Amino acid sequence: MPNQILVIGSSNTDMVVKTQKLPAPGETVLGGTFFMNPGGKGANQAVAAARLSGQVTVVAKVGNDIFGQQAIAGFKQEGINTTYIQTDGEHPSGVALINVDASGENCITVAPGSNAYLQASETDDALQTISADAFVLLQLEIPLATVEHVVKQAARQGLRVILNPAPAQPLPADLFQHLFLITPNETEAELFTGIRVTDLPTARQAAQKLHEMGVTNVVITLGSKGAYLSTGTQEQLIPTPPSRL
Repeated sequence: MPNQILVIGSSNTDMVVKTQKLPAPGETVLGGTFFMNPGGKGANQAVAAARLSGQVTVVAKVGNDIFGQQAIAGFKQEGINTTYIQTDGEHPSGVALINVDASGENCITVAPGSNAYLQASETDDALQTISADAFVLLQLEIPLATVEHVVKQAARQGLRVILNPAPAQPLPADLFQHLFLITPNETEAELFTGIRVTDLPTARQAAQKLHEMGVTNVVITLGSKGAYLSTGTQEQLIPTPPSRL
């Protein structure tokens, strides 16, 4: 049977404009192409897990609008259980406005919309229905109070919690001890540990600090250098997959 995975987090619609250059403040740039993609860190986790043959359930909150309807339909097409997606009649679905220039540089503005209103109590039914060997995946595009509630409830149930701590923000010290795996990038790792991560030795130091804070397993992503994995007793440098472009 596939691994049971519960993803609790954000669902956005990405509106992307590609241009030759990013506009300066007050400047209008003509030309380029426009397209929309499903996005949000939670939705991305759910789809990736489903495509890797996971048995995925998603808990999210979307608006009562076309973007929310499209998000739910997209999850269903991926074989993801949408039973616990909430529809918010007061707030619109989350949207990200993205400009990308010819070199790949981008600037992004996110209106979280209904994502910002996913309440802790709205996660309980899903948590109570999953098996004891399930994984719970989280990010930080929903209220931190909801993330804290899920982490601690999952710990009480003996579930394995994986946290992508993005967008970066300080976390309560007692949260780390309940994490099976954390996946910070260099900036996030420095925020949590005070250690500036620039190479493999500093990644190793930051991972050790996170272990001391209570995290069982650590993966620090290092951009083009790959990722550093530490279990506390073993370590591995994972290379970046080759681009398909």
